[in-house]
Amino acid sequence: MGRRGGPRPGTTALGLGLGLALVLALLTACAGPDGPGRPDPAPASPAPAATPSTPPSASPAVSSTVSDAELCATIVAHWSREVLDSGTYGDYQSMGLSNGQYEILRDVVDAARAVRRGQGAAAADELIDRRARTACAGRYRDGTPTGGPWQ
Repeated sequence: MGRRGGPRPGTTALGLGLGLALVLALLTACAGPDGPGRPDPAPASPAPAATPSTPPSASPAVSSTVSDAELCATIVAHWSREVLDSGTYGDYQSMGLSNGQYEILRDVVDAARAVRRGQGAAAADELIDRRARTACAGRYRDGTPTGGPWQ
């Protein structure tokens, strides 16, 4: 009973949101505000000021100031939790990961499985964040890795 154009079975809202955030970040980084064929948009009206009573967004805001290492850590941590919960790995490209990021994910998940068995889910969750952040920071410490877009 598949629907055309709908999400694949097992796709989570968070996964879709992170995928959309990744696409938007890439489009913003590639095109920029002065990209080809993009006229300067005239604001229709000033944006309302945020007030303390405004509830926080359910999903993290994507800004053009997110570093490659931060984006890597966010995506790797998300997919590490998905893999840890499901027990199966998916295709790295369908996750929006490079080959190098996928290697980080596999290392993070292996370590998280061991910690979850011995210390519980909360400790595994903390380890995922810490290892993803550390490994991605190391991967991007000298800028974007070379060797092609999927390396």
